[in-house]
Amino acid sequence: MQQQDDPYPRAMALLAQREHSARELERKLRDKGYAPERVAACMARLQQERLQSDARYAESYVHMRAGKGYGPLRIRAELAERGVTDEFIAPPLEEMDGHWAELAEQARRKRFGSKLPKDFQERARQARFLQYRGFATEHFRKVFNGDE
Repeated sequence: MQQQDDPYPRAMALLAQREHSARELERKLRDKGYAPERVAACMARLQQERLQSDARYAESYVHMRAGKGYGPLRIRAELAERGVTDEFIAPPLEEMDGHWAELAEQARRKRFGSKLPKDFQERARQARFLQYRGFATEHFRKVFNGDE
């Protein structure tokens, strides 16, 4: 077991691959068998050196998931699930505020094609898809009605 080792090199290797939330990184280090007090000291050092940042993680996560066709409601829930607090989640989501309807339209087109649904049943099916993807009702309205 690695209990006596320093978790810092392992944490650096994980961060070199991609950004991690603090909770996610702590969990991975603990799962590798590092002592909780060593993990806590390592996390404090990483944050002091600005090598781990939940704000930076949230920003990169929002852009990555939005680029894959997911909306603000789902992204917010996923970040909260990963231990990121709302103070870090809100700014990158707000930064994208003017783009969510456009992203919803892109996701709808990719899944269903360019033609808007003619009947209520098909419109409801597409709205459920967008809702599952994390878009709000206001975003569907803009997609289906062109409402501002």
